[in-house]
Amino acid sequence: MSSPLSAGFCELVFNSAEAPEGVTPILQVLSVKKINAPGAAGQDRYRLILSDGKHFIQAMIATQLNHLVDSKELDKNVIIKLTGYVTNAVQGRKLVIILNLETVQWNGEKIGNPTNLEQQQSAGGGASTSAPAQAAPKQEVGGFQARQQLTAGRGGPQAKAGGVKGKQDVGPLYPIEGLSPYQNKWTIKARVTQKSDIKHYSNQRGEGKLFSVTFMDETGEIRATGFNEAVDNFYNMLEEGKVFFVSRARINIAKKQFNNVNNEYEIMFENQTEISPCDDDSVPQVKYNFKGIDALGETQKDELCDVIGVVREVGEIGSVTSKATNKPFAKRDIQLVDSSGHSVRLTLWGKQAETFQADDQPVIAFKGVKVGDFGGRSLSMFSSATMSVNPDIPEAHQLRGWFDAEGRNTQFQQYTNAMNNGAAGAGAAAGGVRPSELKTIGEAKDEGLGMSDKPDFFTTSATIAFVKQETFSYPACANPEGCNKKVVDTNDGYLCEKCDRKWDAPIHRYILSMNVMDHTGSFWITAFNDQAEQIMEISANELNKLKETGEDINTHFQKTTGKTLTFQMLAKQDSFNDQPRVRYTCRKVSAPDYVGDSAHLSQLISQMSV
Repeated sequence: MSSPLSAGFCELVFNSAEAPEGVTPILQVLSVKKINAPGAAGQDRYRLILSDGKHFIQAMIATQLNHLVDSKELDKNVIIKLTGYVTNAVQGRKLVIILNLETVQWNGEKIGNPTNLEQQQSAGGGASTSAPAQAAPKQEVGGFQARQQLTAGRGGPQAKAGGVKGKQDVGPLYPIEGLSPYQNKWTIKARVTQKSDIKHYSNQRGEGKLFSVTFMDETGEIRATGFNEAVDNFYNMLEEGKVFFVSRARINIAKKQFNNVNNEYEIMFENQTEISPCDDDSVPQVKYNFKGIDALGETQKDELCDVIGVVREVGEIGSVTSKATNKPFAKRDIQLVDSSGHSVRLTLWGKQAETFQADDQPVIAFKGVKVGDFGGRSLSMFSSATMSVNPDIPEAHQLRGWFDAEGRNTQFQQYTNAMNNGAAGAGAAAGGVRPSELKTIGEAKDEGLGMSDKPDFFTTSATIAFVKQETFSYPACANPEGCNKKVVDTNDGYLCEKCDRKWDAPIHRYILSMNVMDHTGSFWITAFNDQAEQIMEISANELNKLKETGEDINTHFQKTTGKTLTFQMLAKQDSFNDQPRVRYTCRKVSAPDYVGDSAHLSQLISQMSV
């Protein structure tokens, strides 16, 4: 049986500056290996050894082909046809980056005894990629012809996508998936899917400004950042939704604390960077991986996700003060709903909050919004997220039809702290915390929560063992605007030093000190007014009036003792008699989620019995 492989392809690639145009070689996979690339995050990467029957060469597959490895469709001795690829030089070694492929039917036998081309070239003094440029005759390689070229120049070999060209003559095009810090010469054709506002900063080297954009092509996405002159040169040019050619920029390992794009590298605009609009609109639009609103209960806090929904309500614009800059910035809450019958609050910030309008209840697709646990579950749109109003995608058309037909009259289930997320998946504890995320009192102490410079937050389920009755409240300012500061009895009234006003009588507010316990230990916690009212089931003002009239208030404390509740806690370092200690404060309180706890315990038992 004659070999179906494209003999000579490995040698051609090794000695060529570019991937040969119009060439679709047939090769055999000798091995597939998972690798851990520096700075990689999120998706696995796979390296392949490819054989043309005579020699073998290294290759990598684009991450969108990972499913072929998982399904064993791409495995040892499988024969493949490369329908989309680039060649690249990484640390002096030639590499084929596979963008698309087709499997070829084969009996699973290894073909020939291929040798290591790199070692052979080094030992035999054969042609190398660093040799001077010169023309070479056309060679017949497995039934196709390609002109073999050698390259020169300090930039090293250039890579080119096989058969990929734009309408404009910009030279070799790289896929985003193929970019790495080892390349000096490349051009990408990509769509801008997100552009940040211009941010200003000040440090020891002076003041400056920056912005960032996210580029996307059919192989992936990458974040690009520009400082100072790059802001002046490119900010107005780079419009969201439009396609551009980008070249002569620097590729760095991505700093994941500032970059949530799924790419291990990022682009830095430099003085010589060139960007020009592209006439070809063939680059795909934004890719979404939508999560239903009803599934947010199963999503971890601070996780990023894509969501699509109808804007049912738009809140008034508000303002909060940044702890970092001490400056106010705008915020606005909107309510999103979808056909699952659930709703969620999403917060917009800054200019987006100021300019947002949705009078016609549009469908909006959000990419990269952050999940929070405020109110059970909520969403927040930071600068790295994007939104598209009434996008031309099937999910949006389906939602529009549903909402106009029946959604307007639907009663939606909201996320609350008391939800057990039964509709969103069993096993979530009250307050948006899964049973597996609860900590025991012993774990909180053993882990030293609250002993660092910054406060720690955790959730525990515990039983109230004792409540102090002596000082359960304090006299507070009666200002209806909610001053809440302690007032001073001046015999002719109660003075609030903050408001500089006197009141005939104060409003008593809780400052409840309790000892709570579980099977691992106990600690003292403090609950302030809102949380304490939930625990005591009576206001501090009413309880204080009962005390002043001589009624027995002990029954209220006895009724509270023995309650088992879920407490969201803040642990912060304090000192007593010059000795460090941890002060525990209750931020939220809710009834235990017995259904979720039982489901979690049942799951653990099942795992142990396997």
